[in-house]
Amino acid sequence: MEPDSRFPWTLIIDIIFSMLHIIATPIGNLGDLSPRAVEALRRAALIACEDTRRTWQLLAHFGIPRPEMVSYRQGNEERISVRVVAAVKAGAEVALCSDGGYPGISDPGYRLIRACAQEGAPYDVIPGASAVEVALLMSGLSTSSFTFRGFPPRGPGALRNWFAEDGDKEHTLVCFESPFRIAATLEAALDALGDREAAVCIELTKLHERVHRGYLSDLVREFHGAKVKGEVALVIAGCNPKFRRELPLAAKADVPGGRR
Repeated sequence: MEPDSRFPWTLIIDIIFSMLHIIATPIGNLGDLSPRAVEALRRAALIACEDTRRTWQLLAHFGIPRPEMVSYRQGNEERISVRVVAAVKAGAEVALCSDGGYPGISDPGYRLIRACAQEGAPYDVIPGASAVEVALLMSGLSTSSFTFRGFPPRGPGALRNWFAEDGDKEHTLVCFESPFRIAATLEAALDALGDREAAVCIELTKLHERVHRGYLSDLVREFHGAKVKGEVALVIAGCNPKFRRELPLAAKADVPGGRR
């Protein structure tokens, strides 16, 4: 059957292929990139990414020819968002990805997604690896309800108050932290929350993945003065007696980081 020349077939094609693909990329193991994500990256006329060098390494691993790429990072999000939305509305397929995990989850992406929603530019999400869920499951702690809070503040007082906001909540707490600050963060968590079960997850899905589980006081001792390398996710049990213990006075005095 011959297509009806009066029907706007080009408009249909534009609607099908005009899209921003929000792509979750591997947090460590490249085998976690889905076939759907590979195909979207292969079709993209433009890729907006956190670090063009990191994304180019990912493309090269999967034999994907390099398209036009633009760095989308903190500081230029608004300007690049305008460009990407215009490209999508003009009929292009565009991919958005960060260095690992989901764009917009403690990485640039929210402003572009919000702009697409407001401007009526079509977008979809291609699922994949996320350090949040991986850390939660690797921790061995309750998964019935949890809260992810991104990166905590740096100042000692602000850090303690940040944890204290969840002090009476029963949900499991998940956050990210720099390897250079994990010891201080554990001390602040112990001070604010008491001695709860927790897990420090390092280099998840990578060759040197390791998970340190125990009570916060144990982890404070373990990481005090330690040199940590790699990306870190911290998981802390909620306010429930079965996940908490009371430290005897002698033990409290032996914990680095001040009062308990």
